[in-house]
Amino acid sequence: MSRVKTAFERLEQQGRKALIPYVTAGDPQPDVTVPLMHAMVEAGADIIELGIPFSDPMADGPTIQLACERALVHNTTIIDVLGMVKTFRETDGETPVVLMGYLNPIEMTGYERFVELAADAGVDGVLTVDLPPEESGEFVRLLNERDMDAIFLLAPTTEESRVAEVCRHGSGYIYYVSVKGVTGSAALDVEEVASKVAMIRSHTDMQVAVGFGIRDAASARAISDVADGAIVGSVLVNQIAALAETPDQIPAAVAAIVKDMRTAMDA
Repeated sequence: MSRVKTAFERLEQQGRKALIPYVTAGDPQPDVTVPLMHAMVEAGADIIELGIPFSDPMADGPTIQLACERALVHNTTIIDVLGMVKTFRETDGETPVVLMGYLNPIEMTGYERFVELAADAGVDGVLTVDLPPEESGEFVRLLNERDMDAIFLLAPTTEESRVAEVCRHGSGYIYYVSVKGVTGSAALDVEEVASKVAMIRSHTDMQVAVGFGIRDAASARAISDVADGAIVGSVLVNQIAALAETPDQIPAAVAAIVKDMRTAMDA
């Protein structure tokens, strides 16, 4: 059983929902990432989504585009990201880590080599934004053979007829994009999200986590009332950007935001 599934089962037994923070690996410099991951776990993160820096993150708004640029200034590669996960695993063998990014760096590494290195590092799942589920067969097979989850996105514009097909290819959880647009854009319509989550659940037994538009403790709580997890990224990455010149302050500052969300979700 994957660490992701184990984490969701534990949360369900506790009557709690998953808090899933996203940060870009190597932002603003590589030596910040592992301490930041540990700080977020201590603050209440259940699963960490770790972004693989990419030069053309087309699904992301300016906040995460700039995070990728900051990481790439230091030549942070996909191999470096896997090294960060491996270092994190030296003292945390429980918290699931999901890599999130784009297909190009994975293809350049090669599917088989990437999956082998990811498994060795302790990665639990991979979300590849621009890999269509219909074309994911080989990659999903390789991941599943090493007990890693292939996680896919569903959007507000996804037709119900396609939802079951996307869910059929994935495991771990479904990432539901709550708003139309890129990361960091628009405001949440919780009633609409609740309706979409209910529709997705009618097609899969997987948990549904919701991302995009979660900006504070109140919105994290609102989403946790209607979904199985809240994914938060841009507000954390904005805090990292604000402290880029004082990187030693980043773990505590980001952890404070995560802790506020955790407290609200558990209230």
